[in-house]
Amino acid sequence: MAVQQRIVLGVSGGIAAYKAASLLRLLKEAGHHVDVVPTANALRFVGRPTWEALSGRPVTEDVFDAVDTVNHVRLGQEADLVVVAPATADLLAKAAAGIADSLLANTLLASRAPVVMAPAMHTEMWEHPATRANVATLRARGVTVIEPASGRLTGRDSGPGRLPEPQELFDAVQALLNGPGTTPAPGGPAPDATGARPLEGRTVVVSTGGTREPLDPVRYLGNRSSGKQGIAVARAALAAGAAVRLVAAHLEAPVPEGVELSHGRTAVELREAVRAACEGADVLVMAAAVADFRPAEYAAAKIKKKDDGGAPVIELVRNPDILAGLVADRAAGASGLPGLIVGFAAETGDAEGSVLDHARAKLLRKGCELLAVNEVGEELAFGQDVNTVTVLAADGSAPRRLEGTKDQVGEGLVAVIAERLNR
Repeated sequence: MAVQQRIVLGVSGGIAAYKAASLLRLLKEAGHHVDVVPTANALRFVGRPTWEALSGRPVTEDVFDAVDTVNHVRLGQEADLVVVAPATADLLAKAAAGIADSLLANTLLASRAPVVMAPAMHTEMWEHPATRANVATLRARGVTVIEPASGRLTGRDSGPGRLPEPQELFDAVQALLNGPGTTPAPGGPAPDATGARPLEGRTVVVSTGGTREPLDPVRYLGNRSSGKQGIAVARAALAAGAAVRLVAAHLEAPVPEGVELSHGRTAVELREAVRAACEGADVLVMAAAVADFRPAEYAAAKIKKKDDGGAPVIELVRNPDILAGLVADRAAGASGLPGLIVGFAAETGDAEGSVLDHARAKLLRKGCELLAVNEVGEELAFGQDVNTVTVLAADGSAPRRLEGTKDQVGEGLVAVIAERLNR
């Protein structure tokens, strides 16, 4: 375990500041030297005496304190790690824009140490496009932005935006301090030494969401896909510098700002929209959950229940296989299709084979370069905020396992894509 590291613990002005006091105690018990830098609003939630008593160090929020030591620069320069918990929407925005209107903001600008930010705010604020864009910007610079937890917030609200528990934050800090191989995955591939992002100048097409096949004016055949994983891939590709074309079926997640959006409600409509979006693109990520079947006939009026208690017989026909069709078109010499096509496979195991057995067979059938495989079920993958994906490669490369929040999985997949494109 790393000991006697110099850590700056930044605390911004949210109710979750009380949890930072427990994080501070854990850091001190692990032997670290911790300077607490609160914002003025943070001191309205937890007072200076608490921070000084737990850290054993003087605490100030004022840029003009300890001017003789150039404190607003020194703290950042001397730090081995900067942790901000909680990081409010306001603090994230200022950090992304490089605004230096407080001691904490100055410290963030002056430091070249790794930075961990743990956002905490109401769900609407966390999901707002401005906040998502600020997070993407920070992650693209190499900042580790930890996904907030879901749960009870202030008042009666509940949802994503809760500050993770102090022990979880402490574990993330220790992973960073313990060196390569243990660092939590930052948000998307970091810029290279020249400052360029790994997908700069590339165009990425992402399909996402679940198709809905109409049965009558009221009913449809659909699936449990929320579109969250495809949205996360799109966000990560944006953060990595790509131009992103998002083709959406039914979604239960906000669309990130900065994408070129088109829609495909049914499998047939999605096929046409994806084919149009692929023109001149470098990569296609087929994350949409496309229905395998659709009703053979559409009833123009709502299908009624019969007095005799009988049920209608609904004949199904197969939908086009969008992924395999695009790969076949490319092989036949069709122009404008990407050189790298990534499929998604939502699989379940059965008596005939495991999830990966079925996935490997699917990779051969589809013919794409990469296949991202996840096991699905009522409480797995669909609609959830976490995911586990195994990326299989047609060239026989070792499988890559990605797990964590869907944003972290999306970032990991974009890193794999960037490696392939930049070989």
